[in-house]
Amino acid sequence: MKTMLDTIISRRSVRKWKPDPVSEEDIRDILEAAMNAPSAVNEQPWQFVVLTGPVLEEFTKINSNTPKGAPVGILVCGDKKADKLGGFYVHDCCAATQNILLAVHAKGLGGVWTAIFPNAIPELRRLLNLPDHVYPLAFVPFGHPVAKQGKPTSRYDETKVHRNSW
Repeated sequence: MKTMLDTIISRRSVRKWKPDPVSEEDIRDILEAAMNAPSAVNEQPWQFVVLTGPVLEEFTKINSNTPKGAPVGILVCGDKKADKLGGFYVHDCCAATQNILLAVHAKGLGGVWTAIFPNAIPELRRLLNLPDHVYPLAFVPFGHPVAKQGKPTSRYDETKVHRNSW
């Protein structure tokens, strides 16, 4: 049985998927993991848009850095109305995105964190009918990976650790 540390160390970005669908149960579990991320004063200022089919295909054309071919993807958005502290929604949504990636990997699936290009946001707003207070921050396309991942290796680097000062 994998420990959480094994899951974290072995997770890698996947950009090529089989066309096989992802179950609704898996999508729900992945969203549950996202919604259990830490957030500043537990505000949970996030919203999620699950994309599939033609809408996902159109999304990948608009936000051109998104790899094509995933059967599903989750758009992580900050809800500015729920962010009473003023700007912490970005950090909170990043934590939710990391939880999505870990849950995807724990399910035996593969995904990748992709940025939302600022110049794509107006067109994405139109495509997805996003309200003005909802800001798209990250997108995770995922599915069944084409290739098996190799043996995981840790990226721990002691030279990047400083104790009590630089």
